[in-house]
Amino acid sequence: MNEHRIKIQGYMRALTAVIASVWVTGCAGVPVVSPNLQEKIEWNVSFQQVKASPLSNKGKFIVVGGAVLSVKPLKQNGTRIEVLQLPLASDYEPRGRLTDSHGRFLAFHKEFLDPATIPVGTRVTVVGEVTGSMTLMLDEIDYVYPTLDIASLTIWPPKLPAYWFRPYPYFGAYWGPYWGPYWGLPQWIAWPVESK
Repeated sequence: MNEHRIKIQGYMRALTAVIASVWVTGCAGVPVVSPNLQEKIEWNVSFQQVKASPLSNKGKFIVVGGAVLSVKPLKQNGTRIEVLQLPLASDYEPRGRLTDSHGRFLAFHKEFLDPATIPVGTRVTVVGEVTGSMTLMLDEIDYVYPTLDIASLTIWPPKLPAYWFRPYPYFGAYWGPYWGPYWGLPQWIAWPVESK
């Protein structure tokens, strides 16, 4: 009996250590804006300003993020990422609803990125240099995309839905194959709550 208890305590200590190390690693994370890029960024230049006048902001480094709309490998060993811009939180993670967007932009990565690794809807943050604009067809209109060369790309993990629980008692009789009534115990069911 004592040996069993000691084994359980050992497993619990090991599990606690693993959880603590994962938590510390997660909190320590790699910064979205690396120290060598901090000084280059024009913090007073917004995405709206770049969208309104991409040529006058050419050469400026900005931080912008949003939801991926498409990823297209290019013949010249690069990748074009089409992103729907979204507001950034204090940790530079794109937040909010899609209707909060101020438009689309194109971010160019110098190397090949497999589109399967950045599926549509993935939230990303780009630290990049404004290179101008590109006009492409968007359904039946000509759409002017601000363009950026990616200096740093952060791919955010998908958000897990939040749940809250409420008791859902079941008190009806259930007649099973054993020909006897079964009175159910109170049950708990999950109700999804939208995360913003």
